[in-house]
Amino acid sequence: MKLNTEGIKDPAPWQRAGIALPRFDRAKVCENTRKAPTWLHFGAGNIFRAFPAEVLQRLLESGAYDKGVIVAEGFDYEIIHKAYRPFDGLSLLAVLKSDGSAEKKVIGSVTESLKADPAFPEDWARLEEIFRAPSLQMVSFTITEKGYAVPPGDTERGLLPLGIMGKLTRLLLARFEAGARPVTLQSMDNCSHNGDKVRAGILAYGRAWQESGLVPEGFLSYLEDPGRVACPWSMIDKITPRPDGKIQKLLEEAGFEDSGVIVTEKNTYTAAFVNAEETGYLVIEDNYPAGRPPLELSGVLFAPRDTVDKVEKMKVCTCLNPLHTAMSLYGCLLGYELISAEMEDGDIRGLITRMGYEEAMPVVVDPGVLKPREFIDAVLTKRLPNPFMPDAPQRIATDTSQKLAIRFGETLKAYERRGLPTEGLTLIPLVLAGYARYLKGVDDKGQPFAPSPDPLLEELQALVAPLEVRQGPQDMGCLKALFAREDVFGLDLYEAGLGEKIEGMAAELFAGPGAVRRTLHKYVNEK
Repeated sequence: MKLNTEGIKDPAPWQRAGIALPRFDRAKVCENTRKAPTWLHFGAGNIFRAFPAEVLQRLLESGAYDKGVIVAEGFDYEIIHKAYRPFDGLSLLAVLKSDGSAEKKVIGSVTESLKADPAFPEDWARLEEIFRAPSLQMVSFTITEKGYAVPPGDTERGLLPLGIMGKLTRLLLARFEAGARPVTLQSMDNCSHNGDKVRAGILAYGRAWQESGLVPEGFLSYLEDPGRVACPWSMIDKITPRPDGKIQKLLEEAGFEDSGVIVTEKNTYTAAFVNAEETGYLVIEDNYPAGRPPLELSGVLFAPRDTVDKVEKMKVCTCLNPLHTAMSLYGCLLGYELISAEMEDGDIRGLITRMGYEEAMPVVVDPGVLKPREFIDAVLTKRLPNPFMPDAPQRIATDTSQKLAIRFGETLKAYERRGLPTEGLTLIPLVLAGYARYLKGVDDKGQPFAPSPDPLLEELQALVAPLEVRQGPQDMGCLKALFAREDVFGLDLYEAGLGEKIEGMAAELFAGPGAVRRTLHKYVNEK
């Protein structure tokens, strides 16, 4: 089985292999999109093919829409050369389920793939044509948070910027010159208030170019007008790891001939296939002055901005991210290398289950469009136990000092705002005590390990340096300098009435080899 337009004409081998093919007239969709493009997406990586492109595929298969999405890559052009064009824009999606099975389907909603750089004149001319088109409604992004940054000196390069936001601004200039038509710039990246990052990026270039006299009068006003250039917020949640070796082998055994993994010079891992978890959420602020595809018909939730903000807070402060951090700290201390394996550990599973339902859920932000209890149910029963998800506690523990304030501090502040006592909390304090033990860099067997990269790692490790992993009493007073830090925890844990309690738990965790397991088991099973 070859993944290209010719290769999928005979459905029989694909059916025998259990691989679903697109159930729509792809040639017609490509033609419609070429003539009147509505949706352009920047960022040709795995999450795009596994989520937005798959959402559009379901919409096309329903018969409620007849145009595809055009993808542009502004950073790693090898992805276009090696993972899109050889396969005529098709990709094979393996949906990895928590029961160990994989649902396989060919995604055909991507109709063109382009390199977003004037160095490729034909591609750039097509991008300008798309931006001038009256039919264009939405330009979306999965470029990671760093993709929105303005590189040093880039605004001084005139109309030949290197940054993706600069290239976008130059393309918006083409749209302005074609009649200042409205458009929505829709970030789908996993970062807070992501639409604001798009707006900040384009305005940085627009202002610099206006000051230099490089753009017509009125262009900056066009960019600044949310009624013409909208930058909504969104919340996206779906794990799409690198192409996995187990999936590669599974596809090869099924007769799929294009299963090779591609590693580009910029160290992007890609392939003709993409693997992703079965669960996914996309909640978008409904702000589309030029209209939009009816993606709500295939599962996207459109809502007001404040609702999108609440969904993000629900996920980040209660229903997912705090559980991840708790697992990462204790997983590293107990020698785990896979999140799914941690879910087979009764103490760790009990820690995050009780912490989520009993201590965080009472003050959860309820967005209305998603039910917090159903969200956390899916996290605990489908997402974290998924054996196909090769996620490691060591990766999740990266930059923990930058995450604790939002993931735990906001919950503690919510207790204070609502006048609820924090004295009865046990498992959130246990996680924060575990952070001090983690900073020591000694696992539960008494062996050293390297904590994950973190901008404050050396500074915070110095605070716990006087402590030793040994039996017998020791002065835990050095922890006051740690647990009072509002920049790390979001509040002074002593003023919140929890500092001494956390210190006491930390003393138990430092009490020699095996103390982490003993302490964790004790508090998780405490009635």
